[in-house]
Amino acid sequence: MQPMTVQEITAAVSGIWWNPSPDVPEVTCVCTDSRKITPGCLFLPWVGEKFDGHDFIDTALAAGAAGCLCAKLPRDLRPDKFYIKVDDTRLALRALASAYRDKFRIPFVQITGSVGKTTTKEIVASTLGAKFRVLKTPENYNNDIGTPLTLLGLGPEHQAAVIETGMNHFGEIEYLGAMVRPDVAVISNIGDAHIEFLGSREGILRAKCEIFQHLRSGGLAVLNGDDALLNTVEAGDFRIVRCGQSAHCDVRITEIADHGVEGITCTVVTARDSYALSIPSPGAYMAYSASIAVAVGEELGLSREEIIRGVGQYEPAGSRMRVIRLPEGRMILDDCYNANPQSVTAALEVLAKTDCDRKVAVLGDMGELGDLTEQAHYNMGALAAMLGVDFVVAIGTKAAKIADGTAQSGGEVLHFATKEEALSELREQLGPNTAMLVKASHSMHFGALVEELRKSYD
Repeated sequence: MQPMTVQEITAAVSGIWWNPSPDVPEVTCVCTDSRKITPGCLFLPWVGEKFDGHDFIDTALAAGAAGCLCAKLPRDLRPDKFYIKVDDTRLALRALASAYRDKFRIPFVQITGSVGKTTTKEIVASTLGAKFRVLKTPENYNNDIGTPLTLLGLGPEHQAAVIETGMNHFGEIEYLGAMVRPDVAVISNIGDAHIEFLGSREGILRAKCEIFQHLRSGGLAVLNGDDALLNTVEAGDFRIVRCGQSAHCDVRITEIADHGVEGITCTVVTARDSYALSIPSPGAYMAYSASIAVAVGEELGLSREEIIRGVGQYEPAGSRMRVIRLPEGRMILDDCYNANPQSVTAALEVLAKTDCDRKVAVLGDMGELGDLTEQAHYNMGALAAMLGVDFVVAIGTKAAKIADGTAQSGGEVLHFATKEEALSELREQLGPNTAMLVKASHSMHFGALVEELRKSYD
């Protein structure tokens, strides 16, 4: 973060500097967690359902914060610290990030979607990285805290920004887009994720299309052209490029070759050029993220060589189809960052195509599916059996339906209520020359299972 004066911060958030002093240092970072204070930072107390960060203002200041934004002033004010009073700290953080973003005349790319938005963010950032120094959303910082903190991480070295934005309710993408104000807006697809809160896929589409409300006039929307709902989107005060395998797509994917866990190759053809791409990550679905990266790269002026090189430098982020190789041909497909019906289907297809003697799927609960919950879990179990997965371990309350779907489709399966109960069986199932897919919603914390399995062979 470039330095900001207390006067600048106060103006940006429409606050009141409660104890003005002539000798106040500039702020170079913002922190919302009193346990992670860095010297001289601005502390912003977050208010959640079960906590109030205002209770930790004194702790944060004692730990080295230079001052704070606050909706409630502490009883005693320290003369060596500054206090800026605001009506709402959440809105103040958005206002601060928005004002700070205005300091930068660089291209901003905003990405959303039901499935694969982080993968798309990573491959777009990797591609642009062949030409620019890129700021990208770290990890899963894609919400009303993470997005403004990401923007506040912009520095003079950055030449482009790729910002991932998530949501599970109406209004959230608009809220985040008001800070990002992108030059390029990307929607990877429309799926069932968060349908519990949005009612239908049409509702999900409407929520995702909030991304266009703050798209720069004349800017570019990059959409999945093989998604039926996204094909209903019409251009407004912006242009549209559609990416996919269909004949109507402006950025056309052809010649997809699946090389198993080694990744895929494909050709992407645009009006400008043809790109033979090598993507070092498994799953044919990666071609869609790569084609979106081509569209964004062309829009921002990258050369053919830069686009091909940037796509080839992609690395998966976190537990997103991370391939972990263990002794005697054992392999874990760590895809447990999150799960919904579309992403589980794609992951099972990768497992089914993996070259090994035995294939095991460890599947857990999928969240926020509303009325689709039971049928969606049943279908995933049935699909695993139909794809020829040798053994399924279903974990969690909702995953009981995965077990039913597997068994009733002729597959072999065991169901466990918790991952702790399942661990011993998983160690048994991960034999020589076995590929084991591990996937569930993030709330299941299946990363702990992956680490325990991995440590068994350290």
